[in-house]
Amino acid sequence: MEKMIQSFDGTKLYMKKETDAQNRAVAVIVHGLAEHQGRYDYVAERLHEAGIGTYRFDHRGHGRSEGERTFLNDYNELLDDTNVIVDMAIAENPDLPIFVIGHSMGGFTVAGYGVKYPDKRLAGFITSGAAVAPGSTDAGNAFPEDADVHARIENSLGSGVCSVQEVVDWYGKDPYNEMSIALGLFIQMGKGMEWLSENIHKFAYPVLMLHGEKDALVNVSATFRFFEKAASEDRQMKIYGGLFHEIFNEYCKEEVVGDVISWINARI
Repeated sequence: MEKMIQSFDGTKLYMKKETDAQNRAVAVIVHGLAEHQGRYDYVAERLHEAGIGTYRFDHRGHGRSEGERTFLNDYNELLDDTNVIVDMAIAENPDLPIFVIGHSMGGFTVAGYGVKYPDKRLAGFITSGAAVAPGSTDAGNAFPEDADVHARIENSLGSGVCSVQEVVDWYGKDPYNEMSIALGLFIQMGKGMEWLSENIHKFAYPVLMLHGEKDALVNVSATFRFFEKAASEDRQMKIYGGLFHEIFNEYCKEEVVGDVISWINARI
């Protein structure tokens, strides 16, 4: 099922729900910067084969959702939009464990969500290449205070997303990827990572943190810091040697998604 839903402030978000009566669990998938939920078709398909239903959505200003393209007024918009989808998943699946999966900016989003919303009925979180530490990305760096937040910067992420050339080639052709990013988003992400860094000790949900060793877009040190600071008693970390940023699209994506499914299965 695909539809537009209203977020907390009336912004319409594009959402895709794929569930059935045989599901053993449900996962909410949160995508990264300048991309869209459709880039997680493979992840969703594998989850469905394992009996795990999925909810996906396009961030505001991304994909088919409303909003100024790749712009944020406040990093909390990411967290609160995600809350709308998570609450829907919880309400519609009262008897199933609910998991949240976030990549890159989506990794920041789900980590921040876990801090801001500590009392949700959630079984676990999975982060991939998560931008959860100041200085681990260029977001928020060296922008003057009087800068035009609506000014746009060319999206230069494509060349570093993956070691698989086919993925890199398609990145720039995908009509739902954004080829420029508003300065306001970078500034808000910088502020968000500072806030998260100061509050990560409040994150207590079960969490699996994944990262590619050769990630040139978000330094692997971000995941190490998350692992060190989080309050979660149930926390695991895996670093994939030789992999770039998009570990769900790498040559060994079957192994990566298999690790996610195994972790979820152990907590159902």
